[in-house]
This record gives sequence, C-alpha cells and structure tokens, in this order.
Amino acid sequence: MTADQRSSAVSDALPTPSDTIVERACRFIERFDAGQPTLQEIADHVGLSPAYLQKRFTKALGISPKRYADIWRRDRLKTLLRDGDNVTGALYEAGYGSSSRLYETSYTVLGMTPATYRNRGAGARMAWTISDCSLGLLLVAATERGICFVAFGDTEEYLIEELHEEFPEAEIVPDIGILRTWTAEVLLLIEGCPPRETLPLDLRATAFQQQVWHALTHIPLGETRTYSQIAEALGKPKAQRAVGQACAVNPVSIVIPCHRAKRADGGLAGYRWGKERKEKLIQVEKTAAASRQRCQPSR
Repeated sequence: MTADQRSSAVSDALPTPSDTIVERACRFIERFDAGQPTLQEIADHVGLSPAYLQKRFTKALGISPKRYADIWRRDRLKTLLRDGDNVTGALYEAGYGSSSRLYETSYTVLGMTPATYRNRGAGARMAWTISDCSLGLLLVAATERGICFVAFGDTEEYLIEELHEEFPEAEIVPDIGILRTWTAEVLLLIEGCPPRETLPLDLRATAFQQQVWHALTHIPLGETRTYSQIAEALGKPKAQRAVGQACAVNPVSIVIPCHRAKRADGGLAGYRWGKERKEKLIQVEKTAAASRQRCQPSR
C-alpha cells in the first residue's frame, strides 16, 4: 500500500468536512510531521483564532481538532502495523514521538502492545461462553492463563463480534465446559455476592491502568468513588481524567468493578455496556451489602 493509499484508508474512518476551512485544518493535522500540532498551530495555518477554530471545527465534525488528531494517529498506526511495517517505523510515521510514549498508552490505543497488535492476535487461543443473567446476556472469554474478556449485551452476535474485533487472527472457539466454574463466579458478582474463589485474569495494561483497576477492586461492596477520589488514593490527584480512561478500557467488566466509579457531581458517567446496567449493578450491590446473608451458600 502506498503512502497516499494509506492516507485515504485512514481518512475513510473519519468524518468528511463540508467546511473548506475545516478541511484545510484536517489536512494540516494529517500532514503534520512533528507529532501532533497544537490548536494554535492549526489556527495559524488556516488564519483563524484558536477559540473560533475550535468552535467551527467541532460544529462541522462533531469532534475537536485534538480528538481528530488522536483518531488519525491511532488509525494510521493500525494501518501501518497491519501492512507489516515494523513497530518502530510505524509509531514514528504515525506521529508518536517516542516508543516509550506509545507503549505507555498502547492498551488504550490498540488493546495490546504494538508488537502483539501487529500480529493481530496470531498465536493467541481463547474460549468463550455466553450465559443468561439479570443484565441480559453475559460473555466470558479466557485464555489458558485466565479470564481476558467479560461483556454484557442483548444478542450473542453482538457479544461475539466484540470479542473478535481486536483479535481477528486469534483462535477463538466456543467453550466445551472449561469455563463453567469461572462463569459461575462472575454470575455471583453480578448478583452482588463475593466470589468463592479468586478469578485468574489474563490482561494487558499499562502500570497506571493496573493501579486503577487494583483500586477499583478495593472499593467496598455497595459503595462508589469519584474519579478524583481514586486519583487521590493513588497519590496522583490531577489524574482523574486518566482514571476515567482506565475505567473505560477495562476489558473484564464486573470482575474489575469499574461501575463503582462516577463523576465528581455524582453522575454515573459513561459505561461501555449501558448506563442502565451500571445503575442496576450499583443498586444490586447496595442491597447485597445491606443483606449479606443472602449471599451465603445454603447448607
């Protein structure tokens, strides 16, 4: 694939502006060689003030110039890696300033390390199973090392598509009964009951994401914390936005209880599997915390 073809492939994934000024801004972002341009640099290029450009760009495309640049770099990196470029060359051509910065954010950008993404999950083997639960359908997937994906949905087709999306070359097969015990433990969590055994996990994450996920598991049943409170507990009071991002990319919903995190104003914020499911999980856990006895196994 030529450079022009690569550029076109990435552009197809982004909205097309009808505003000629915004289109010029987009092309400037795409051709910027020194990483990601600042809003001031983009504004200077098109001859507008930064504030007016931000407003005009967002009105035309529904996203900010920074968000456009983030998506452009991410999609360009994926295209380069899929085309077989080596990791170092791909990350610099996509506009990432250093390999360390990419690896620090690789889980959010790719769902795995760049080298693993380049192989599109080749060599990985995982089994999946789907069960009915109080939140609809539950999918649990695991490698031989442990659970790697937990999802909620309304149809089996949707859940299986979610699993395949980032691992198109992985060997993904229906479970033959191996996941029965682990799935039963996840179902207990959905009903607000503590699992009877520790669930093994096979996750890919940055060190910071691991810290956030660990903190989430230590929020008591029936309670919630704001992103700011979690950031402060980690000794990084200004990292509330990064905490929110770590919650958003949590691949094992309910096992790592990202539903217990909320905004500073008390709002539930986003939840990958729907706000209604988040509200129900919180309420179920509050009820369970007030009545622990119902979680005790019958004798």
